[in-house]
This record gives sequence, C-alpha cells and structure tokens, in this order.
Amino acid sequence: MQCRAGCDACCIAPSISSPIPGMPNGKAAGVRCAQLTTTNRCAIFGRPHRPACCAGLKPAEEMCDRSSMEALRWLAKQEAATSP
Repeated sequence: MQCRAGCDACCIAPSISSPIPGMPNGKAAGVRCAQLTTTNRCAIFGRPHRPACCAGLKPAEEMCDRSSMEALRWLAKQEAATSP
C-alpha cells in the first residue's frame, strides 16, 4: 500500500520521543511535525536524520482507512492505548 497523497495523519497523531530537525525534544501526540510541508509531505522522507520510528511506520489499510480523518482517529486511539 502507498501513502495517500496529502494525508498527514502519521505526522500529527503519534508522539515521537527522538529528536526531529526543528524539534530537538521530539513532538507530542497531536502536534504537527516541523518537517511536515504545507502540501502535507515529509521534508526529510528518505533522509538519514529522519527518526527511525517514522521510517518504520508503513501505510496499512487498517491504519490509513479511507481518509486522513479516519487515519488520525485510528492513530490517536493507538497512541492512547500505548501511552504510559
């Protein structure tokens, strides 16, 4: 499965504890990543300084569903279920 063009769910919903360029302390869940462009693309996609958690997250029908809003909801539920 390929990422849906313009879907920004995985760059907003999850928290990221590792540094991201422009966000040295990572990011909180629900916060837009500093590397998300105005066209909702990852500015560091495929680059070595992209966090491993981002590179490891692969699109899947269960997660992405039919829209960005559905993906945001699914990812937010996963974030809540796995938060300490």
